[in-house]
Amino acid sequence: MNMNGQFDVVIIGAGPAGLAAAIYTGRARLKTLVLEKAIPGGQILLTDWIENYPGFPDGVAPFELMESFRKQALKFGAQIMTDTAEEIRKDGGRWIVRSHKNEFPTRAIIVATGSVYRRLGLKNEARLVGRGVSYCAICDGAFFRERDIAVAGGGDTALMEAIFLTKFARKVALIHRRDQFRGAKILQERLFANPKIEIHRNSIIEEILGDNNVEGIVLRNVKNNTMSTLKIDGLFVSIGMDPVSDIVKGLLKLNQWGEIVVDAKMAASEPGIFAAGDVIDSCPHQVATAAGSGVTAALSVDEYLSK
Repeated sequence: MNMNGQFDVVIIGAGPAGLAAAIYTGRARLKTLVLEKAIPGGQILLTDWIENYPGFPDGVAPFELMESFRKQALKFGAQIMTDTAEEIRKDGGRWIVRSHKNEFPTRAIIVATGSVYRRLGLKNEARLVGRGVSYCAICDGAFFRERDIAVAGGGDTALMEAIFLTKFARKVALIHRRDQFRGAKILQERLFANPKIEIHRNSIIEEILGDNNVEGIVLRNVKNNTMSTLKIDGLFVSIGMDPVSDIVKGLLKLNQWGEIVVDAKMAASEPGIFAAGDVIDSCPHQVATAAGSGVTAALSVDEYLSK
């Protein structure tokens, strides 16, 4: 891999947004480097199957889809390196991306670092991801037809996911640690009116039960400390997402949730830096929208550099 000289664009992150951007910058004959600290693919690799990506009527395995993205980016000349970007700084008229191992001078940057699901932090949680534990109702809800499942959370997303999951599940238990919900009133009205939803207020999940698959959860009432066991086949954790934006804190404008603020062309607050995917302030957490924002960022980089 030839790493000599300056790059036209360094893309930080090889999820759907980063790889889609690399396809387009590669096709534009821009010298492109993609830095990815782990396996190309991003958060979508945490789910078992994608049913809502256009062009795949029977669905597609996340790894298969992301591997196609990766191969296509390589085909058009992008270089993909396993390394962790740790700093972005200005050096005269160019940018420097410092990684764990190297420094890469570049004319432009696309930040596509994505976001991470907040986890409950329970002992069996990570082990049972994909085996009943999920962080995306739209992605995985259809796998729980006529099953008993639970949703952890009390905000808008948790309420929407609980309502959405009643399309598939036999029963949905909503677990919320407070007495009142934070979600919008209209969502609460729909929630309370749905006969499939069972609400557990003032409760937190103490343990996820199951060896090979989720078999139940242990609940603790935070007011009286009583314990109870709920038999379920799936647990959807919906307690929020955190954008992976530490690398640009103090450099780019972020909103109150730490997401990068971009304009319609995916341009961030510093000229020459663009952003795409789940790390930005205007992208629903879906593969298709992440890829679309990556394409927009790539086209904007080409336009920016041509000027």
